[in-house]
Amino acid sequence: MNQPVLIVGAGLSGLYTASLLSDNGITCKVIESRDRIGGRVLSEEAAGSRFDLGPTWFWPEHEPAITALIKKLGLKTFTQHTKGELLFEQAADSPAQRHTLPAHAAERSERVEGGMQSLIEAVAKTLPAETVELNTTVTEIEMNQKNEVSVHAVNGDEEDVSYEAASVILALPPRLLKRISFSPELTGLSDLPTWMGGQAKIISIYDRPFWREKGLSGQAMSWIGPLQEIHDASPQKGPGALFGFFSLTAAQRLEIGEEKVKTLVKDQFERLYGREAGQPVALLYKDWATDTDTAADEDALPLTDFPQYQPQRPFDVKDPWHHTLFFAGTETSSGSGGHLEGAIRSAERVAASIIKLN
Repeated sequence: MNQPVLIVGAGLSGLYTASLLSDNGITCKVIESRDRIGGRVLSEEAAGSRFDLGPTWFWPEHEPAITALIKKLGLKTFTQHTKGELLFEQAADSPAQRHTLPAHAAERSERVEGGMQSLIEAVAKTLPAETVELNTTVTEIEMNQKNEVSVHAVNGDEEDVSYEAASVILALPPRLLKRISFSPELTGLSDLPTWMGGQAKIISIYDRPFWREKGLSGQAMSWIGPLQEIHDASPQKGPGALFGFFSLTAAQRLEIGEEKVKTLVKDQFERLYGREAGQPVALLYKDWATDTDTAADEDALPLTDFPQYQPQRPFDVKDPWHHTLFFAGTETSSGSGGHLEGAIRSAERVAASIIKLN
């Protein structure tokens, strides 16, 4: 094979696919529109630690692929803190109720030291130098009558660039594929929602996890909002942190604006955990619905059910893209779709298909 396998998307699935192929002697090129690797994995630094604004944990009892990969890469993990009482906020005119969950009520989840970005960085280190090209947005993929594939893109300097490829792996949320032109035409793609595409995440950081001193786990559920689900986001050592998922829709967050959203969240934390909780040393916020490298316009609509993720349609042997175009990403995994586990499984599936062809 003279031309490389070209992978569109440097999230976990794209990078891990490249790693698996490289281990088998197959040359790869990974193209990413962002100025960073990781996709929806995003760990930002504050107060001397890194905090996850994307995926935060995994479940070792049920997710063998990510568990094995983390072990293989030698990453250190720690158990998500759940010890203590849960708060339940039911009405605005009454204080939150404290509840003691039954033993083993929640499945044990694990977090990676240094944030999930540590996993991304470790996978990236397994790749040959200059495998990944950032700030490059694919606009068109075409195949001629000799089955030769060309990928056209625009780089960070707004210059048109082209690549020749043996095959192409699209490691993108399915809804973003409509932004790419295909020749011959690519039909029959699904319109599955982008996981986390309509969600936002906020992390409030303190000098210590003071709620634990009050016998609280940091977990809370609220019918009032703006956060409907809250968890302890503290690292194993150092500062304390709380993070939450919103009951506010993407449209509501956009309408009231980021500063008002942050004010409402600080008010809620103070209401639940006391005055100290309303005075964080840092506040990190990421609205994935406004991230055009993640979400399509349709993703702003709230989900009414968990999407049934699955591989993109299998190509008929007469399809011109047969054995040339492949789909990866957590939305293309029939098992654990939406999770990091699904991203890894999709990478293993696609890599195995290409390795078999070679």
